[in-house]
Amino acid sequence: MDNKRFLLLIFLFFLNFKLARVKYEGGGDWYNDPEILPNLAREISKRTELKIEPVQDIVEPSDKKIFQYPFLFLTGHGRVSFSQADAKNLREYLLKGGFLYIDDDYGMDEYIREEIKKIFPEKELVLVPYDHPIYHIFYDFENGPPKIHEHYPGPPQGLGIFHEGRLLIFYTYNSNISDGWTDAYNDPPEKQEEAIRMGINIVLYAILY
Repeated sequence: MDNKRFLLLIFLFFLNFKLARVKYEGGGDWYNDPEILPNLAREISKRTELKIEPVQDIVEPSDKKIFQYPFLFLTGHGRVSFSQADAKNLREYLLKGGFLYIDDDYGMDEYIREEIKKIFPEKELVLVPYDHPIYHIFYDFENGPPKIHEHYPGPPQGLGIFHEGRLLIFYTYNSNISDGWTDAYNDPPEKQEEAIRMGINIVLYAILY
């Protein structure tokens, strides 16, 4: 961890901060399940030393406001579209220490991969190895991301964009972790617990690395 991120961490421990959701263009429902980030924030505040306000801020990808947040979240169903201004701003944010978590809530996969390419045309989405800190920083996930809802054949996948060894974008496919942060789908308690634990890991990784 570099000195700048260490100082940020100390600052965050003494200040309530917020998680932010990305409002994107393209027609997908970027806004679905508005309670999920506040619910996750409450669990993080209860279970760790970090205090996160139980609300979500909404940010557009081209807005310089994104630099105020150590963690951005993007989800929904269907089409996602980034303009060149969106992609340029997100790239700068990520290379300067930001983090983007994307959770496919079904129907997003065929679009989001192309939009990630706009941000990092020189990089490829790769499987995040199971020994990566994002799976072990607070809770252990020996086999990668849990499957909360099954949308496609095959196992859940945690994919990422890396730069100089740091994970900048974490994308969960066929997992739908964020659906487990709400009671809306009547998931079994053990599935909700898995989802919350993985969510805590993701946010802590975004802040600590």
